[in-house]
Amino acid sequence: MKPETITDETRLLPTRRHFFGRSATGIGVAALASMLGNESVQATDKASGPAPDSTAGLNGLLKEYHKPPKAKRVIYLFQSGAPSQQELFDYKPALQKNEKKDLRKFVDMTQRVTGMTANQKSFPLAGSRYKFEKVGKCGMELGTELLPNISGLADDICLIRSMQTEAINHDPAITFFQTGHQLAGRPSMGSWLHYGLGSTNENLPTFIAMVSRGTGRPNCQPLYDRLWGSGFLPSTYAGVKLMSIGDPVLYLGNPDGINATARRKMLDKLAQMNQLKLDEYGDPEINTRIQQYELAYRMQTSVPDLVDFSDEPQHILDSYGPDVQKRGSYAYNCLLARRLAERDVRFIQLFHMGWDQHFTLPKQLPGQCRDVDQASAALVNDLKQRGLLDDTLIVWGGEFGRTSYCQGTLNAETYGRDHHPKCFSLWMAGAGIKPGMTYGATDDFCYDVTENPVHVHDLHATMLHLLGIDHERLTYRYQGRYFRLTDVKGHVVDDILT
Repeated sequence: MKPETITDETRLLPTRRHFFGRSATGIGVAALASMLGNESVQATDKASGPAPDSTAGLNGLLKEYHKPPKAKRVIYLFQSGAPSQQELFDYKPALQKNEKKDLRKFVDMTQRVTGMTANQKSFPLAGSRYKFEKVGKCGMELGTELLPNISGLADDICLIRSMQTEAINHDPAITFFQTGHQLAGRPSMGSWLHYGLGSTNENLPTFIAMVSRGTGRPNCQPLYDRLWGSGFLPSTYAGVKLMSIGDPVLYLGNPDGINATARRKMLDKLAQMNQLKLDEYGDPEINTRIQQYELAYRMQTSVPDLVDFSDEPQHILDSYGPDVQKRGSYAYNCLLARRLAERDVRFIQLFHMGWDQHFTLPKQLPGQCRDVDQASAALVNDLKQRGLLDDTLIVWGGEFGRTSYCQGTLNAETYGRDHHPKCFSLWMAGAGIKPGMTYGATDDFCYDVTENPVHVHDLHATMLHLLGIDHERLTYRYQGRYFRLTDVKGHVVDDILT
């Protein structure tokens, strides 16, 4: 049956949804606009400042930046499971001095605790077993024993010791960091950027995610595809996950017996059929389908070139560590992130699992740190020597912190730490970030922030600011309300910006 015949038959059977959908494109929209006024309809499209580079293929909602951008792209190195700040970034001599004493002797424990430790009879303080040193010209104090290479970046990074979040369990906390909300269903940050700024490379996705498993707890908290999803935004803004086995992108290769010419003809015919449905129903998801088919076709050439490391000098491969050629490893993904940055992919996110050290921290944490230390530092240095760090924003951190008291019985071999949302550490580097800076502070027992708290919404607002976006003005109307990444909160942390 011809597509035209199918469409004609469809017209003879209009549904209630079909009727209101068609009405929405005519008198309904005109009436709504007259009732609401033009300002509410166009609220998301007002902007000021220099126009984005039109030659880069930018096709987002904003036609001009809200403010001059300092960053063109983001590489977010998300450490899933929550690294222990007491071992890595926030040294507390008081923990060593008061080892095994109950935390309640020193602070009023008014913050939430998880069900895993709520019923403990005592909350014994556990000091770090690992060495800290003041490093770099700035004298930043870092855990040099576990992170010797990242410690070497002291003069290039801004260490925030006063991060705060609202969630105390992994899934809502990770979701909060990605979407600005603890419940699933909202767009991830990369999707917001694609929606607002559009794409700068027509042959690769605007938002790419990669996942690696650490040696600490490789089978701990699962990561769901919705973490790089588009939520209520059209699905064209969703992130694309690069796979660690098989085709780098699912179904990227042609099926057996289908060559490039046949595939091109098939896509042309499919696009015609989808266009007929788009004209009929006006469903934006049909347009997404058309665009994604075309992007997938272009990626058949661009992706194999992307993942071919044969053009990388040996000294670059060596700088990322021995796992750099192991597909799906953190080191491999870091080098891939640099290659994506060179190709102007706007949002690149690496998720590294395994940072959930509730027990046997001394056995798990050293290996977990080895997974990421050399490659993280190599990525920053590689971008720097290529001149890409000047317009690339790097973010490194997890979803919350760890407790200063031990979960379960305290001993040197098997101690561990529970979840702690009210103070933890995260570092940033690159475009617009003050290098060699430590920002914020926590109390002697790393229980609460004492100086310059930074909420997750503040982090998001600051990241958007560096990308030329006013976080209060990039919104999307859904179910009668304007939503934004920072919900109804957030402020730009000006103190850490150049």
